[in-house]
Amino acid sequence: MHDLGKSDSFQRKIERQNKDLDRSPDSGREDRALPTPKGYDMHVLIIGAAGMVGRKLTDRLVADKRLGGRDLTRFTLVDVVEPAVPADFAGKTSALTVDLSAPGAAAKLIGERPDVIFHLAAIVSGEAEADFEKGYRINLDGTRQLFDAIYAEGLKSPYKPRLVFTSSIAVFGAPFPEKLGDEFFQTPLTSYGTQKAIGELLLADYSRRGFFDGIGIRLPTICIRPGKPNKAASGFFSNILREPLSGQEAVLPVSEDVRHWFASPRSAVGFLVHGANLDLSRVGPRRNLNMPGLSATVGEEIEALRRFAGDKAVKLIRHEKDATIDRIVSGWARDFDAQRALDLGFKAETSFDDIVRAHIEDELGGKVGG
Repeated sequence: MHDLGKSDSFQRKIERQNKDLDRSPDSGREDRALPTPKGYDMHVLIIGAAGMVGRKLTDRLVADKRLGGRDLTRFTLVDVVEPAVPADFAGKTSALTVDLSAPGAAAKLIGERPDVIFHLAAIVSGEAEADFEKGYRINLDGTRQLFDAIYAEGLKSPYKPRLVFTSSIAVFGAPFPEKLGDEFFQTPLTSYGTQKAIGELLLADYSRRGFFDGIGIRLPTICIRPGKPNKAASGFFSNILREPLSGQEAVLPVSEDVRHWFASPRSAVGFLVHGANLDLSRVGPRRNLNMPGLSATVGEEIEALRRFAGDKAVKLIRHEKDATIDRIVSGWARDFDAQRALDLGFKAETSFDDIVRAHIEDELGGKVGG
């Protein structure tokens, strides 16, 4: 932490940096911090690259080959377990095992001056609620150290990367209107939601000061998540579809009338890429956005499963009420009016059949059944 009141020279340094990073539309001066000529090489840092969204984001960027009109030539992939190196990428890739909250870790990553930073790393909702200290260390301290490392790097010479931060609809808390608009206030009812809300405020302030060009993506619950169940309280929304589609049993810990807000992994990756490409002058100072999605009940999920895999798959769902999960989920929003994001070009599914179909195509080779 810096005490700005104690050092006139430090304050003057900040003022000089702000002038360097602030390009007036009438000045005609090129912004040295974000060179954007066509063909300019780009270095992308993905923090949380070994996770499901991180892996899919890497694959999407490798396939696209470009980001923001610039050639992708370098990846730095970071997680607490070593991320996989993409096989089809011709540029340079560094795959690192790093705990972002460890002292000095963020500074080393930012010292390489990546052009675009995707900050996906987090302890998920259920684990953050169960382990208070770990949740704040990873979700808040790690984020703050990343932001401060960017700030400190910019004090050396102009540096203003694009930063895409994955937030969550858990920043909102009950009581809710039937449909949440973009003006609804943040009153999170979990530690995870609180940690994400603080991260959003920091992102907005650091962006306002010109330290980086940030956008916060409030992800819906991602469904259907491939792989094994994780510790997220929302995990059952995926489990009750993923396992039966592969011929395995799944547990449903809440009632079928629970309604929630969803998007597919395909859409989540699309949100992140669009956020990295977006002209943020269109976003303005309110840098954190509710993403579009689909409002559906658990019962509607199950009916979509029935349409694709029949009654046999539905019978693999075992109802076992879990009071803790039920309490956490009851504090989450059920439906959103994400008009602001839609107007900015973000897109998501409009039916649960679309979500199930995407999982079958992307994860099951187009076939249902184990």
